[in-house]
Amino acid sequence: MAGAVRSVATAHPLRVAVDGPPAAGKTTLADELAAVLRAEGRDVVRATIDDSLVPRAQRYRRGRYSAEGCYFDAHDRAALRRVLLDPLGPGGDRRFQPSVYDNDTDTPLSPPPATAPEDAVLLFDGVFLLRPELLDRWDLRIFVSVPFEETAVRDRVRSTAPAGSAADIERSWRDRYIPAQQLYFATARPTEHADIVVYNEQLHRPTWEVRPR
Repeated sequence: MAGAVRSVATAHPLRVAVDGPPAAGKTTLADELAAVLRAEGRDVVRATIDDSLVPRAQRYRRGRYSAEGCYFDAHDRAALRRVLLDPLGPGGDRRFQPSVYDNDTDTPLSPPPATAPEDAVLLFDGVFLLRPELLDRWDLRIFVSVPFEETAVRDRVRSTAPAGSAADIERSWRDRYIPAQQLYFATARPTEHADIVVYNEQLHRPTWEVRPR
């Protein structure tokens, strides 16, 4: 995977999307890839879609379990383009903000901008990254593929929520997260736009397919 990153030449920081369903392994992959690239001396910017959420009142305006709300209302894609993806892209000044939202306080963020080196790599993980509004902002597109039912099983295994909220988590998964992914697949067809598809159903034996660019 690091070799695939090295093979893409740009005149600006390389913007890499690590997309996939919740609990697919996106964050783990991006973190491990960042470690490899940094060990090779590459400057890496790590960021996640979780820091580009909108406030809860807007996020759940269609209802807490709405799949449409999850897909259409959860993320501030305009801000993501404005403060991160466009500054690191062609013609950008490389001055970026990695986040626009603090989930703990449910408030917008406006941290001081940092400046990325010209040869830096942005590793950005999250859901719905290959939708039309973001598709042309990526220089390399990775999709981590896991069956939806398997992601629900993984979430139950990794959850540290109190027992009383287990039913709420299960409903969120069944009514919101999985149907939102099904909507994403039906409308945006993300795997068709990926340069690399990682098949991660078996956590300790992933395989991947590199597609011609």
